[in-house]
Amino acid sequence: MSDFNWTCPHCERAVTISEYRMVRKDTVLSLDNADGRRILRTLFIVCPNPDCRRFTLTADLRFSRELPNRSESIGASVQKWNLIPPSRAKTFPSYIPQAILDDYREACLIQDLSPKASATLSRRCLQGILRDFWQVKPGHLVNEIDQITDKVDPETWAAIDAVRKIGNIGAHMGKDISLIVDVDPNEAELLIGLVETLINEWYIAREVRQNRMKAIVTAAANKQPPTTP
Repeated sequence: MSDFNWTCPHCERAVTISEYRMVRKDTVLSLDNADGRRILRTLFIVCPNPDCRRFTLTADLRFSRELPNRSESIGASVQKWNLIPPSRAKTFPSYIPQAILDDYREACLIQDLSPKASATLSRRCLQGILRDFWQVKPGHLVNEIDQITDKVDPETWAAIDAVRKIGNIGAHMGKDISLIVDVDPNEAELLIGLVETLINEWYIAREVRQNRMKAIVTAAANKQPPTTP
């Protein structure tokens, strides 16, 4: 297998993975059964970051067909699992409101198992961000989003506007946030990506700016000449 780029879910560092950093094993279900021949591909990857060096474990169940030479023709994926860590949730600072983090992590955890439940949690997470960060007037999510139109930069607004208009997500934006929307996995992933972007663009960027300003004020104060009594 050729080297490939990969982002470690533990340390979130972008790294290059070579064959020496992974172990892949294929287990073939060759026994006669009602569902047909399958192959289970498990993959261990060890992060090369010396400050991390933790491993991930994923499993991918695929269709398979035995060829005349007894090798396997591997087909489409039936189901995938993130075993370690159990989801693709990013690690965010503790100053992010706990309720938002809880909804985000659960949305990531069930993203593959139930995209529509994941999307519901992401929508609730998005609403929680709008109410906490921007103090919008409570209402339907679509109305709360409209309240920040002139408060955010054009790029962020374009991302919000694009996601809220896709498929069933857009069709149900004006309804109750607890309504379970039948979305596909890609739509659920887009919602999670939007939540991650907004946490970074708003909460984390604000914290970085505040810390930078405090550092400047402190540095300036330390360079002031002593006050004469």
